[in-house]
Amino acid sequence: MPTHLADELSKRLCKQNKRIVYTVLEYSPLLDSCNMTTDDWATIGKDIEKHYEKYDGFVILHGTDTMAYTASALSFMCEHLGKPVILTGSQVPIYEMRNDGRDNLLGALLIAGQFVIPEVCLYFHNKLYRGNRVTKVDSGSFNAFNSPNLAPLAIAEVDIKINWDTVWRANTTSRFRVSTQMNRNVGLLRLFPGITAVTVKSFLQAPMEGIVLETYGSGNAPDNRADLLEEFRNATERGVIMVNCTQCLRGSVTTSYATGKALRDAGLVAGCDMTSEAALCKLSYVLARTDLSIEAKKKMLSQNLRGEMIADLQGAKLTLSDGDDLDEATKSLSIS
Repeated sequence: MPTHLADELSKRLCKQNKRIVYTVLEYSPLLDSCNMTTDDWATIGKDIEKHYEKYDGFVILHGTDTMAYTASALSFMCEHLGKPVILTGSQVPIYEMRNDGRDNLLGALLIAGQFVIPEVCLYFHNKLYRGNRVTKVDSGSFNAFNSPNLAPLAIAEVDIKINWDTVWRANTTSRFRVSTQMNRNVGLLRLFPGITAVTVKSFLQAPMEGIVLETYGSGNAPDNRADLLEEFRNATERGVIMVNCTQCLRGSVTTSYATGKALRDAGLVAGCDMTSEAALCKLSYVLARTDLSIEAKKKMLSQNLRGEMIADLQGAKLTLSDGDDLDEATKSLSIS
């Protein structure tokens, strides 16, 4: 870390009678984030696992272009996480006179060193987000990331204010581990008016095993296109798992409309309010589980694993006697 940044961190902590001791690990060669692969995610995850007992938190410096994907992937790969893992970066390189890297790095270090937020997070422009809830929304602003369906976990202004009610905590005492197996045979397919069945069929061919289908509005697709629905149905019958996510920045997938029910009937799993980045990484993580059946994988995809989604509870009738349902509901809402 540059000397002036270390001095600034010390000054801020002295006012609080606190001290953060840190170690820097640098990869060689350094990567542009556009060149990131699942192997690089595994390397980061394994380094966290290797040093997990030595530190109270971890800060990962990462390029902004694929940071949302890495944050989502690590959130699933890091199982039973009990410490903060915070990704951050900058829109303007830190060595430039006017940059956002300095404040982003200091903010991430301060939060990782002072607060027990046991999540994979992303810190940018004075806000701490859940990592699997963010998407990059602006390439020309310091305020580059947004969490469309979940408020920030923390806001750093004069004081750092943590929204503790939102913080996700794993309901387990199991030992922390990193699952590095990620299935690469997954993809994103975005619907558009006039898309042909030939295009869809080609995209769904082997070795494809999982698809995130980006649909209209609240998870809708044309229900008068029997050719398209037939391709989706054929793929699911072959064992391809498809997750239905909305193209909209905000909102959730529902089956309120006939056009949404058509996809459910074709075998698609509702992605609720997940971002496409989170859905793709979750799909890759779940499909790598060789111990699960197709139906078990679909069930796992519809569950809230790391706070990445609010499960669709529409129509559920819960009473105090419905112990199992209440347990699932509280997990979905992150209530202990």
